[in-house]
Amino acid sequence: MKLTIVGGTGLIGSQVVRKLTSIGHEAVPAALSTGVDLITGTGLEEALEGAEVVVNLANSPTFDEKSPDFFRTSMGNLLEAGAKAGVRHQMVLSIVGVDQVPQLDYYRAKALQEDLLRQGPTPYSIVRATQFFEFMDAVLSWTSDDDAVRLPSTPVQPIAAADVVDAVVEVSTGAPLQGIRNVAGPEVFPLDELGRVTLAARDDARTVVTDATAGMFAVVPGDVLVAGPDAHLAPTHYGDWIRSAH
Repeated sequence: MKLTIVGGTGLIGSQVVRKLTSIGHEAVPAALSTGVDLITGTGLEEALEGAEVVVNLANSPTFDEKSPDFFRTSMGNLLEAGAKAGVRHQMVLSIVGVDQVPQLDYYRAKALQEDLLRQGPTPYSIVRATQFFEFMDAVLSWTSDDDAVRLPSTPVQPIAAADVVDAVVEVSTGAPLQGIRNVAGPEVFPLDELGRVTLAARDDARTVVTDATAGMFAVVPGDVLVAGPDAHLAPTHYGDWIRSAH
């Protein structure tokens, strides 16, 4: 099977390309570095030629109020080009709880992307994942100084990027879901506690201060970032991952 992996050079995309190739599929990465521009449409026709499936892992270059425009344009171009190329399945990677945090520009933008996919001409699948283990460094950096990291106690259910890759590969090589598959890690943590676990594993002496107003996740209501009972739970535990990663 030939699959075009949009965003195929990124954290998830590069691993998806490798895994699909290793199990016998033809996986073509499509990104700016391979000559594909989702906003202008340059290179899209060539990238989708002969593809049965489009795996859309592209990300907005910003997380602010400009992100809806990126997803609106890129999704429109991909759907149009895919229909012309005869693509039979379009898949998007999204975020658990994305439609329940309208306070965040980026989450609104991703929810818009999902809506455009649903309304498009091609059978589709949406894989919603929880926050990646690999993003914890960035989360800590947003509200840290030399002595402390401030984090809210927002519940999260983080997942290893490698487990997200497995989910993307499974869904993209199967029949279109015409719906959503939620994937998450096996454990739920308050974000401040996850920060403490992370710092301890790195012998970082800074203190985590619980602050309900700190960082992007402060505006997240309740436990909307925690996957529901229908979620597919990944096998990798955060403690095992962080010990092996550092």
